Parts: sequence; structure tokens; C-alpha cells
Amino acid sequence: MRQRILSLRQQGETLNRWLNIRMKTILPELMERAELDMWIVIARENNEDQILSTLIPAPALSARRRTILVFSRNEDGTIERLNLGPAGSEMDLVYNSIRQNKQDDQWLFLRNVVKKRNPKTIGVNISETFAGADGLSSTDHKNLLDALKGLDVNVISAEKVAVGWLEQRIPEELEAYHVINRIAHDIIAEAFSSKVIVPGQTTTLDVVWWIRQRIHDLGLRAWFQPTVDVQRQGEEKPLFDTVIRGGDLLHCDVGLHYLGLSTDTQQLAYVRRPGEEEAPSEFEEALAEGNKLQDITANEFITGRTGNEILANALEEACQAGLKARVYTHPIGFHGHGSGPTIGLYEKQDKVAGAGEYPLYSNTCYALELNVVTYLTKWQQEITIPLEQTVAFSAGEVKYLGGRQSKLHLV
Repeated sequence: MRQRILSLRQQGETLNRWLNIRMKTILPELMERAELDMWIVIARENNEDQILSTLIPAPALSARRRTILVFSRNEDGTIERLNLGPAGSEMDLVYNSIRQNKQDDQWLFLRNVVKKRNPKTIGVNISETFAGADGLSSTDHKNLLDALKGLDVNVISAEKVAVGWLEQRIPEELEAYHVINRIAHDIIAEAFSSKVIVPGQTTTLDVVWWIRQRIHDLGLRAWFQPTVDVQRQGEEKPLFDTVIRGGDLLHCDVGLHYLGLSTDTQQLAYVRRPGEEEAPSEFEEALAEGNKLQDITANEFITGRTGNEILANALEEACQAGLKARVYTHPIGFHGHGSGPTIGLYEKQDKVAGAGEYPLYSNTCYALELNVVTYLTKWQQEITIPLEQTVAFSAGEVKYLGGRQSKLHLV
């Protein structure tokens, strides 16, 4: 597993290569689609716009005092990339750093940059719907408007560009995403094995912290605290702090971050009783119902459909197939809970205002998150099969990044 993980220097080189490709291919298309002449991103140290980390090259880790980036669309459709800071830093790997004198007033300098290029529409990161597109602080928003006062320019939300930038992936990222998800799958497989779990001794919290430590030891980062729970005969609800026993159905939720991309995975394991070689067939059949719901939902992914339309169609088809289903799929990429079309929420299975009305675009990724409830004759009770798998929507089809779980882990 460790051999798949690049050194920090190699990671930085990879991320910078991807960033330059994204700037040349994705950004021009997004600005044309949004009809923006200019996109201005402003962030202060210790109060960074969330999108800034996706725009600065390695090894930069944050804003420097106040970082101002200007993306100006040329007549030929190409994008001029400006850093309103002095040359001589890692920013030069991606940007033309043009404010040579550090003593120059930054806002006056920005005004002159805008005046020279004479855009009609300027987009800034303000959005009521998407947090990832709402990173401009109120202070910097006010300062920007003051700096541009008197110029014939319309300052509007850059939501379409910001969301598109966050959600769209280049081929190289999609290829790497397979490897990143295989790492996540391997960590779960190791956690759900006799190497980590001794029935009657190991607790669910032991496994949680083993997963968290494993991610850390590999030099990766968990973007949320993992969870491990148990469904058990005679228990109405999952148990989150208990000793694991034979006959238990284990479930985990694990998300890690590597090469700028997030994973979000839920898988299941059966803890064998003494003498059992496999899980009882009913458990595997229940997992197959979860896979069926994945296929039903994935088949509803069609370019231009909104999240709400995908949700409604998937639930209707699941009902016709006799599944007791719930779908709550979210965009994923730079952030675990990313920007783009929301396809249901756990507690909201009709429609989602705002993000649910956003359309589906190609070359975007999602945590295909859902569950089915099925009756287990062996236990004389219902069980829930929650599944979550990172997928890509590209060339009109959904691809399971790194594969998907179609057989229970066995402990």
C-alpha cells in the first residue's frame, strides 16, 4: 500500500502539473460558460477562501498576508493568470506575479489592473447555495467594491465558475482517483480482518482508532473521524461502542485525502461464528440488493439532469424493483462534501432546494451514498445495508473508482 504513495516532493510536482493543465483546459471553458470576463479570488492568511488551496501551487500552503488572484479572459478565450504579489515565490510556477513593489497599495494596484483590462463582468466568490463558492470575506468584499468604485464594471457571483472548478476533473485526476480509492479500500479490508479484530475482545472504537492511525502512518489525512458500528441480532439500532462478537454485521464509514482528492467509503463485514467459513447467504443477498440500488441510481446519471431529477427517478425505479431504499449522494473531489448537484439527503428524500437543482456535468465525481433495508429471516428482523463508493461520471457513464464492494469482508 505504501509503495502507491508518492513522496511529498513527487506529490507537489504532480499537483502543480495538474494545476497548470486545469488552468489551460477547464478554466477557459468555465469562464465562457458563465459569461465572466474576470474572476477575482481574494484571501487573507488565517482566513483563507476554501477555494484558494485548489488554486495555489505546491509548496505554498496558505495565503501570504493578503493573496489576490486575477483571472482575465482574453479575446481568444485564453486566460491571463495574475498574482498581485511580487515575483520570486512558488506562485510563479502558475501565475504572472506583477506587483513588484511590496509597498504599493494593493487595492489601488488591483483597480489599475482591472481598469487596464476593462472587463464588463467580474465574478467573486459569494454564493448562498454552495459553501465552496462563498469564501470571500465581508471585509474583502467591501474593500474590493470600494477599490472598483466609479469603474464601468458589474461585480457578480462567480458561483458557476467556482463550482465548476471544484467539481470538474481532468483525465489525469480521474486516473489517479482509482489508485486513491484502492488505498482506501485496502485500509478497510485490513481493518475488517483478523489482523485487527479478535471477536470477543476488540471494540468498535479500537477499529476506529486503528483506521485513523493507519491513515496517519501512511502520510495521508482523514477528512473526518472514521466510524465503525455493529448491527446485531436482537438490537433495534446499530451499536457504535461495543465489543465485536461472532455473528455481527460490521459497517464502517471512512474518508481520506491524498493528492488533493477526497474519498468517502462505506463497506460491510460479517464476523464469523466458530465453524462458519462464509457469511450466511442472506447477508450476501442483502448486499446484492445494495448493489442493485447502486446500479439503479447510477443509471439515472444523465448530463443536464438535476440532482432532484436523478433522486426522484432512482427512488421510483427502486420502489418498482421492490427495494426499501434511501439515496443521499453528494459531490466529492477537492472536498469530501463537495460542490455540485446534491442527490438527496438522508433526512430529505423528496427534493433538495438549491444544490438539488444544480445540473449534472461530465467529468465530475460523487460519493454514491445510499442504503436499502431488508428483512433477515435468520435474525427475524430488518437490517440496513449502507453503502458508499466514490464514482466518476464521464463519457455518459458512471465508473466505480477503484471498484466497489460486491462481497462482504469476512472476519
